[in-house]
Amino acid sequence: MALLTPQGVKEVFQFQKPEGREHLRRLLNWKEFDELRDSRRSILLDTLYDSIVFAVGKGFPWVEVAKVVKFTEELLKETKGCSITEAVTILGNKLRDYQGQFNTTHLLALCDYFHNTVIRHYKLYQYVLGQDQDVKLTVTHLDVCAPPQPLPLAEGKDREVWKHEQQVAELSAAEVQKRTNVLLLKEVLRLEREHLLQQTLSAAPVEQALKREELENLISEAIHVQIECLKELLQYEIQITFDILDLKLQRKTLTLNAPIPCPPPLTSQPGQDESHKSPKANKGKKAKAKKK
Repeated sequence: MALLTPQGVKEVFQFQKPEGREHLRRLLNWKEFDELRDSRRSILLDTLYDSIVFAVGKGFPWVEVAKVVKFTEELLKETKGCSITEAVTILGNKLRDYQGQFNTTHLLALCDYFHNTVIRHYKLYQYVLGQDQDVKLTVTHLDVCAPPQPLPLAEGKDREVWKHEQQVAELSAAEVQKRTNVLLLKEVLRLEREHLLQQTLSAAPVEQALKREELENLISEAIHVQIECLKELLQYEIQITFDILDLKLQRKTLTLNAPIPCPPPLTSQPGQDESHKSPKANKGKKAKAKKK
């Protein structure tokens, strides 16, 4: 590994974790790698970074912090493929090798740290760092649509006022739809009436003159068709008229109970007009009163 300097590990610790990890990678002379595809290198970098945080937290001098990183990398490399018994033996031998580089307190803290991390989770470390992983990664690119730009606050409306306007608009639209339905029905009944009259006339004999009784029946049937169409139209118009009146009543009720916007519009109070008039106008009034 590249030998870290005390100043280097100090800079790593002073950064936030993402920037600190990246700075540590550069100090170790590692090439850039994909965090998702190369999980082994990513976890190893995390382990080295955590050893710096541990050493600083325990009050190690910066010189010793750099040695802790070196100690960590050597331990992970030397225990690769070993049993847990062999790993404990290797850890004890390395602690003896570094005995002259740390004081007793820091050496014990270092022993506890690796016992509670690497040794306690040894199989996990071996599984992740000791063998190649078959990574199956699916990457999906999604387009993120930014929300629309909100309107200025000056153009905003009170929620209750907006709801009231929506209700009034819905009633107005319903009234327009009712009137449109009447026009559509008139057109449908007109076409149906013409069709029925055509059927009635086509049933009469064309080549010979009609007898009085046949003519009367023909006229009677034509009048009956007209009356039935008008009857149906009149019934529908009456119902639509009641419906429209009901919609008008609802709209009028909503208008009378319209919410007051917040803040309410400024209106002049009685007596304010007099107070806002110019002093000259007030003097003129007083002079006229004296003359009287």
